[in-house]
Amino acid sequence: MLGWTRSLGRATAAAAASAVLVAASVTGAAALPDSPVSYPSGASSTLAPGLGFDTCTAPSIAALQAWRASPYRTVNIYFGGVNRGCAQPNLTAAWVRDATATGWRLLPTYFGRQPSCMLGSKPYRYTAANATTYGASEAQDAVAKARALGLLPGSALYADVEHYDRTDASCVTAVRRYVSAWTTTLHASGYLAGVYVHQDSGLRDLSASYGNATWARPDAVWMARWDGSPSLTGWPTAPNAQWAGHQRLKQYRGDHNETWGGVTLNIDSDSLDAPAATVARTYRVTSSTALNARTGPGSAYPVVRSHAPGSALAVMCQGLGTRVGTSSVWNRLSNGTWVADYYVSTPSSTTFSPTLQRCMYPGQVTSATPLNARTGPGTGYPVTGTALPTGALAWVMCQKAGTAVGTSTVWNRMLDGRWVADYYVSNRSNTTYSAPIPRCP
Repeated sequence: MLGWTRSLGRATAAAAASAVLVAASVTGAAALPDSPVSYPSGASSTLAPGLGFDTCTAPSIAALQAWRASPYRTVNIYFGGVNRGCAQPNLTAAWVRDATATGWRLLPTYFGRQPSCMLGSKPYRYTAANATTYGASEAQDAVAKARALGLLPGSALYADVEHYDRTDASCVTAVRRYVSAWTTTLHASGYLAGVYVHQDSGLRDLSASYGNATWARPDAVWMARWDGSPSLTGWPTAPNAQWAGHQRLKQYRGDHNETWGGVTLNIDSDSLDAPAATVARTYRVTSSTALNARTGPGSAYPVVRSHAPGSALAVMCQGLGTRVGTSSVWNRLSNGTWVADYYVSTPSSTTFSPTLQRCMYPGQVTSATPLNARTGPGTGYPVTGTALPTGALAWVMCQKAGTAVGTSTVWNRMLDGRWVADYYVSNRSNTTYSAPIPRCP
């Protein structure tokens, strides 16, 4: 990563007592390797496809506006970590708001402690003895920093794990322990867990432990292989069946200059089909009377509060609900409540707006064999499309009762319109509905 060659930023001390508490909670985490994400009500995940770039210092908003002329639509941000290089004068909550308003998606990367056998000069490192503690405490610090920037729960946060010496067996164990603790701690806080790895070290070792119940599996992998190919399949050190559900990124070209819109930046180039940051966007109430915010996407749900005409709303994502005016679209706000989109100044008053993500609550597939997706919520519906391999993310939009599978009659409708049995998706419950996923209309 570009952070390799930049000057070291000021180190921040970890809170030891807090780390012990978090590490204790990690030890008791259930259902490894596919631990559930505890999404709060103000959560949703964001899917980033296409091309992106990373540069050591977050660019100015003016530079990002100029780079709308580029093929890139996602920009990486180094938002924390004791080994982070480069000052970040631009990286504030206001910058995050303005960058996303300009149309950029964000890929948050945390440059924390590195394996003791790292092939480089970063000074802050972990060993097999303390990797779990540091993985947990640094994940906790990442959550705090993400929240301060306005990166909402449901966002994916990526731990930077640089290239290391795989002949050191203890160091390999340390990496697995660190990534496992990073993953379960982020999941407990409502965030998805990603990891940046070299194809010949971290990716090999996480691939080898993909189904191992000793360690939690991260939700997404970002591989460094500077071969010029943006392909997200056919990787030599991880089979296509691993991280197969919109869970892959590749840094395919290293340190180089590009110029777009008259602005030159030094970047790495990335290909993405994976979770990124979720950020709320501001819109206005357009109704002439107060707009009710409800507990769910429909007029039958209880009213939580009302928003005056013209008032600002922090819209996080959109989902389907009961029809209001010309639209069945409802907006989920960053406080977890829902408002009818027909009365909000989003670009469309009839359907989903392309500038906003769908409301999604991904969970990893837990079945030992690929999970069939169907055209409806039950085993009587036809199987459609490709089955989801073990560990793939099921991008769940809503839940509905269907035929019983295992201990549950709940079925999940995914982003692509297909349905999978909830019993085989890692979330808060495998017996009933899981908050805050809404019911399907």
